Amino acid sequence: MKRVFIVHGWEGSPRDCWFPWLKDELEKRGFVVQVPMMPHPETPTIEDWVGYLSAVVGESDRDTYFVGHSIGCQTILRYVQNLEKPIGGIVCVAGFFRLLHLVTDEEREIAKPWLETPMDYENIKKQAGNIIAIFSDNDPDVDLGDKELFEKRLSAKTIVEHNKGHFSDDVGIKELPSVLAALLEIVGEK
Repeated sequence: MKRVFIVHGWEGSPRDCWFPWLKDELEKRGFVVQVPMMPHPETPTIEDWVGYLSAVVGESDRDTYFVGHSIGCQTILRYVQNLEKPIGGIVCVAGFFRLLHLVTDEEREIAKPWLETPMDYENIKKQAGNIIAIFSDNDPDVDLGDKELFEKRLSAKTIVEHNKGHFSDDVGIKELPSVLAALLEIVGEK
C-alpha cells in the first residue's frame, strides 16, 4: 500500500491551494493520502511539527512518500533525517533553506530555528531515496538560490515553474500538475 503524506506550510491548512486536488488525483490512482492539520500553523516549531508528523506517519517504509509545501518541506526533511530505514521519496514545493521578506520580529523569531538548526543532509539523502524540488521564478519568499542548495545539499532533481509565486492561494494555484508528475516519477508510475 503506497501512502502519501502532504504537509502544508506556515499559516496553512489541508484545504489550501493545490492540496485537495493532489489528494484527489493520488487517491484516483490507488494511493492512501493524508493531509494532516499541523499544530498551531501560525507559530510552527520544529519539535511540534516533526513530532506530530512522526506520530501521524507511524511506521514508514519504501512505500511511504511525502509532499511538502514551504515550511512543510523543512518538516519532512527534519523528520527523514532521523529515520534509520529508507522511505520512497520526497517532493518539495517552494522548499527553502533561506527565507526572503521576513517582515516582523515575530516572523523572524518563528523562522530562526528553521533556518539555523542544522540538518543531517547525508542521512536525508540516504533515507529519502529520490528528492524532487519545485520552485517558481517569481516566488516572493523563496529565492531561486535555494534551487542550487537543494541540488548541492540533497542531490535533488529541481524544476522551475514560471510565474507561480509561492504556489499558494494568494496566486490562485488550485492545481499543480508538476507535483503530481514529480511524485509519479519517483514512484515509477506515469
